[in-house]
Amino acid sequence: MLDLHPHDNFYELFHDGRLLFRYVYRPDVPGIESPKPYFHPLNTLRGHTVTDFRPADHHWHTGLAMTMAYLSGVNFWGGPSYVHGQGYIQLPNNGQIQHNTWSLVECQNQQARLVERLAWIRPSGEVWIDETRHITAVTNNASWHLDFEFQLTNVSGQTLEFGSPTTQGRPNAGYGGLFWRGPLGWQNPQIRLAELSDSQAVMGTSAAWLAYSGGASDERATLVFIDHPTNLRFPNQWFVRDAEYVGVCFAFMFDQAYFLPPDEALTLRYRVAIVDGELSETALNQLTHSFLTED
Repeated sequence: MLDLHPHDNFYELFHDGRLLFRYVYRPDVPGIESPKPYFHPLNTLRGHTVTDFRPADHHWHTGLAMTMAYLSGVNFWGGPSYVHGQGYIQLPNNGQIQHNTWSLVECQNQQARLVERLAWIRPSGEVWIDETRHITAVTNNASWHLDFEFQLTNVSGQTLEFGSPTTQGRPNAGYGGLFWRGPLGWQNPQIRLAELSDSQAVMGTSAAWLAYSGGASDERATLVFIDHPTNLRFPNQWFVRDAEYVGVCFAFMFDQAYFLPPDEALTLRYRVAIVDGELSETALNQLTHSFLTED
């Protein structure tokens, strides 16, 4: 049974009395970190935490969050920006994604739904994107998952460019979009992608899903990130880290910018499944199939 508990600036979701997530929709972080709503902690059904929050190496990494490293020159990711030929420089270009209001909050049996309105605001205070965000949490006997729908409407009056450090000139740094920062020191990470050959590199690969397993033997967990066939540039390209830190990012603009005309909307649908232990190939294919065949 799910229970959704409201607080002043966050919601907490419990399953049979155990915390599954805290969704902080009004974050208290410095402006230089491009404040945006985030999930932390994010836990498995057994209570193992699978997110990290403001780690020493990247203070702007906040569990699981919707971000954008380059949006027509504005940084909605946090921290310094990549400038070709100069490297990373702290610029006065950090924007914020601000919660405005809730359109729907409901919790029944094994499902909880949240719908909110948000504004993507540039440093000067202008709203560039009006967002409607749908969040659905569903539990079953062995795992649980989060479904997301991000409806991003360009209200800036100009065409907006969604890019990444790679589109700005840095190879293999195509991050931006829905990003997960995993726990510090996850042991023996294993990464699997749909239809990935043994010799194929993971970074920048296009695949319908990516499964990331890690943790000590008694706390082993797997997160499965699934793109939806209706999304732009399906199957999604992936930004993945397993050495410097643990992280995965849905990156439709990994190495090719996307231009959104004024008054038009971009809709993105994703699923993130959280599983205790590891999954067999059969179980993994069954888990991903249901989302990949939805209308």
